[in-house]
Amino acid sequence: MRARLDQLVFDCLQPGSLARFWAGLLGGAVVDRASGWSHTDAPGFPRLAFQPVGEPRLVKNRLHLDVEVDDIPTAAGTAVALGAERVGEVVVDAKGAFQVMRDPEGNEFCLVSPP
Repeated sequence: MRARLDQLVFDCLQPGSLARFWAGLLGGAVVDRASGWSHTDAPGFPRLAFQPVGEPRLVKNRLHLDVEVDDIPTAAGTAVALGAERVGEVVVDAKGAFQVMRDPEGNEFCLVSPP
């Protein structure tokens, strides 16, 4: 049996809005689907799909996306303008640097840059 990653699915309150945030950050067009679903096919990423759920996220993510960028402060500014928020400061170590962020529904992701 061969398996492959088809898409990453976010449970969210407002699928269309969250899909538009991620499309704005990563590129790609938003497709609004039946039953309230939306998705975007951002270049270089598997499909990001957004399904409606009735309850907000209550605990820390058990999985998050690392998004490689050339310039963390510039990318963080873009993400904030789209509705994200920074969590703490940029962390720098021997492996590079990262900035923890939250998307408009509070899902954590990191902007990362190699050393």
